[in-house]
Amino acid sequence: MDHLFTVMGEAATPIARTGLAAEGLLERQHLQEWVIAHPQVLGESVLVVTAEYDRWADTDGVLARDRLDVLGLDATGRLVVVELKRGTADRDVHLQAITYAALVSRFDLSTLAQAHRDFLSRRGQNLDLDACRQRLLDHVDGEWSPELLQRPRQVIIAADFPKQVTHSVVWLSEMSLDIDLIQVGLWKVEGHVVAGFTKVYPTPEVEEFTLAPARVEGEAAAKKLQERARSRNAVHVLVAAGLLPEGTKLLMTPRHGTTEAIRNAINAWVEEDISRATAVWTNNTAQPLVWDADGASYSPTGLANHIFTSVTSRTADGIQGTTWWDVDTSQVPSDVDSEEWATLAGLNLSGLAKQLNGTRKDWTELHTLLGQVPAGRWTTYGDVAAVIGSHAVPVGRHLSTCGQCPSPWRVLNAAGRVSNGFQWADHTRTDTPAEILGTEGVRFNGAVADADKRLGPDALRQLLDA
Repeated sequence: MDHLFTVMGEAATPIARTGLAAEGLLERQHLQEWVIAHPQVLGESVLVVTAEYDRWADTDGVLARDRLDVLGLDATGRLVVVELKRGTADRDVHLQAITYAALVSRFDLSTLAQAHRDFLSRRGQNLDLDACRQRLLDHVDGEWSPELLQRPRQVIIAADFPKQVTHSVVWLSEMSLDIDLIQVGLWKVEGHVVAGFTKVYPTPEVEEFTLAPARVEGEAAAKKLQERARSRNAVHVLVAAGLLPEGTKLLMTPRHGTTEAIRNAINAWVEEDISRATAVWTNNTAQPLVWDADGASYSPTGLANHIFTSVTSRTADGIQGTTWWDVDTSQVPSDVDSEEWATLAGLNLSGLAKQLNGTRKDWTELHTLLGQVPAGRWTTYGDVAAVIGSHAVPVGRHLSTCGQCPSPWRVLNAAGRVSNGFQWADHTRTDTPAEILGTEGVRFNGAVADADKRLGPDALRQLLDA
């Protein structure tokens, strides 16, 4: 983020840039605490395990003086080694990060649990060793994998990076080491200091072509990491889009990572207890599935692995659990149009996420668009979703709860009918969308609105561009 402005209409005023040193902010006391409080700057779903870790010992048993700034654990089961610099990074900062990565690559669950317990204790939180161990296990999507612990991801955060570092990191990445460079910048805005964290390497374009699993040695570990990342990302996409209401019923069909014989065995096992084939969705990004068979929460892959192992007595290898779970469209949520809900039939969580990739629950554009739809015209949930990059179901759910959306009565279902899930955000209203549209000049043939008054996606885009 090189430039920051305050804007008022057409006027844009540059904001003065500053730095940690200039503001009297310190590396350990301030920058490190920001990262601990907001580990999302390190990537998705990172749990801080410890900070200022210095319990290294040489072969002679003498403790070393090196201090690891921050150690995290992401949801794929990988360690995240963090090196912090409040100014421009040293020319050899990447060598420090590599050294720490090599040291922590020998950590096991017991070492990490003890480090986490000590870290929490220093910060006034008292958890016993077993609770810390379970916290680490629960954070990982799927089974704990010692192989993935041996491949830490490294994150270097600094105000700037010399070319010696950037050139070295690019080459090291090509040689199978995963290193992120994140630039921290400070600005003064109306008497406040604002901090921003920007990943400068790898850029999204680079990540697309140099995914870590394709570059690391050890095909088994790479496969596990790839499948877990894919499953986790699918869940995040679905939660971010707001597609599935809390309590959505899911049906299990074993797919990815199984053979026909294993699928038959799982289906026979399910026939003994039909609750084994169903789960309930919750918008919890870590463990969104509540299994009807035991009432416990799982990630999609974690539950698929559990079922696989329960039936085969073998450890699952690389299952993409989001392909196992389909939406039960026979049970329509109360705030969802039944016809729009039916469009989800035959889609599993992975397929839904692919359709929704990039969708977020930012409804600013929706509000702008609905404010432009003139009286006497109507559109559909699906048409609106196509224009703003969403899906008909979350659009409809938002309209029924927002209270700020202009003219929600001008949005109908794909058949031109008032959704059977429509409800006013103001529950005291007793009029209907059809009645209001009628006063605006929209005729209804039975319960279907005049198709000539419909605004399709192209017309809606023109309204936004106007």
